[in-house]
Amino acid sequence: MKLTAKFIITLAAVLISGGILCAQPQINSQWEGARVAFLGDSITDARQIGTTNDVYWNNLKDILGIEAYVYGISGHRMDQIIGQGERLEAEHGKDVDAIIVFVGTNDYNGSVPIGEWYSYSTRKVEVSGPVEKERRYRELVFDNNTFKGRTNITVRWLKTHYPDKQIIFLTPIHRGYARFNDRNIQPPESYANDCGYFIDDYVQAIKELANVWAIPVIDLNSISGLYPMLDEHTQYFRDKDMDRLHPNTPGHLRMAWVLAYQLLGYPARFEEL
Repeated sequence: MKLTAKFIITLAAVLISGGILCAQPQINSQWEGARVAFLGDSITDARQIGTTNDVYWNNLKDILGIEAYVYGISGHRMDQIIGQGERLEAEHGKDVDAIIVFVGTNDYNGSVPIGEWYSYSTRKVEVSGPVEKERRYRELVFDNNTFKGRTNITVRWLKTHYPDKQIIFLTPIHRGYARFNDRNIQPPESYANDCGYFIDDYVQAIKELANVWAIPVIDLNSISGLYPMLDEHTQYFRDKDMDRLHPNTPGHLRMAWVLAYQLLGYPARFEEL
């Protein structure tokens, strides 16, 4: 039997009105229905939707069926993430399942010194016997003037205020040339910043925090596949000549699919016993 276009349209309308056809997550998983907060910089900022491109977390809503609480702000660095977390807490309290933090690229561009995770000394400690022995001792550095110090401050706040929530960090993606105006010109990642550090140093620091603080880290820098240093990859960025820093809609969609499959390996929430 040959179906006319009018019949097909009418049938679709009936199915939709009857609830047979409805939007469903593209991947059924533990993340469906999870309330996920996104903290970060311009790549997370919701204001770009409708003006320049879609955003990865908006795609994750469709792919995984999450509910997104978004607090990313353009230009923000590691030391401003707590402020975003405070707004999250003020608006939603503890009614959130997971927090994803995507930050670090502006710390590189702003030439924030890397710093150290720990300071070291020698202290006496009681051991079996009992006797006292002198041993090397380390303590976390909470120095707001360095990237690792800022990270310690930020993660301590997150783990203190949300001790029972899933917290995941993402590494910054690769950076190409960007020129937004004469006062905001950002060289590509081929160049070190004013402190002599490359973007790789900040990526490595985010990777290290996984072990320092027992937090999952998804290495988006490598697994996203986005590489704006090649002209062939500018299809994933806003402007070949003026903005190889921010992913465009296809770039964000690619990030979203990569993140979706990574997130399948982590609990979306920790149920109470």
